[in-house]
Amino acid sequence: MSSLQVIFGTGPAGSTLAEELISQGQRVRCINRSGKADLPAAVEVVAGDLLNQGQVNELCQGAKVVYHCANVHYAEQTKIMPQFQQTIMQASAAAGARLVVLDTLYVYGSSQGRPMTEATPFAPHTRKGRMRADLVETYLAAHRAGTLEVTLGRAADFFGPRVLNSSLGDRVFPMLLQHKPAQLLGNIDLPHSFSYIGDVARGLALLGQHPAALGQAWHLPVMPALTQRAMLQTIGTLLDYPVRSIALPKMAIQAFGLMDSFMREFVEMFYQYTEPQIVDAQAIERQLGLAATPLEQALQTTINWYRGQNQQKAAA
Repeated sequence: MSSLQVIFGTGPAGSTLAEELISQGQRVRCINRSGKADLPAAVEVVAGDLLNQGQVNELCQGAKVVYHCANVHYAEQTKIMPQFQQTIMQASAAAGARLVVLDTLYVYGSSQGRPMTEATPFAPHTRKGRMRADLVETYLAAHRAGTLEVTLGRAADFFGPRVLNSSLGDRVFPMLLQHKPAQLLGNIDLPHSFSYIGDVARGLALLGQHPAALGQAWHLPVMPALTQRAMLQTIGTLLDYPVRSIALPKMAIQAFGLMDSFMREFVEMFYQYTEPQIVDAQAIERQLGLAATPLEQALQTTINWYRGQNQQKAAA
């Protein structure tokens, strides 16, 4: 029997999650600022202001599960994300809905090359990391208090269809498809975990349904931790031609930041590309039965999507 699933945010994660839930026969309502999104006709897309508590309450009425996949510009995150948290938590509680939150690795701070598990202590040293850690503590405290049911899915760097603003996004695949060098970040010979966006969506959907998922954060499935160089070589094998790359150092990001507010805010997170970023996601596979998509399959799907985007642009 279908039930109403409400998703805040129609970025790569929210949109892919909507498609996943529709494929499972659920009723899906997506909320974003415009009320428009490139999604299947079965998805209800509604404009909403996440800072308007009354409006958010109304949008969540009747929901069985609420998914928080909303985000804002890097420069606004420390101010706006805590406000989003409060309105979405209150609306979820009022609706009696389970709340599933998409989370990040920022909470851990520098891992110093050690694999990160769900038991890794929080040690954020950046503004955005401290903000994210505070959000997690608030979510879990609400669950412990019985205010609402909460679970969190924590992802590594995304890649996949729709994923543009990522270290494995529009500075990589479109460049390689044009036989140009991909733009990678930092030390490209360190192991780095990536999350395929399809696995992020499947993981969030599972957390919305599984009775054992509540009251904790789960690492969503990740690919085996490869170096960026090895990842690029795998993409080259699938493309069947030689590929090239350039590695942007922190100094280059700082220079870009003089003109670009996103890059300016990204500088404090650059540590993720100067040390190994290894995510251990065994728990969700062992306890909830969800494994990552095979790497080559995920990359081929991503390549096909970017090719399709190029064809659409050429035909426009």
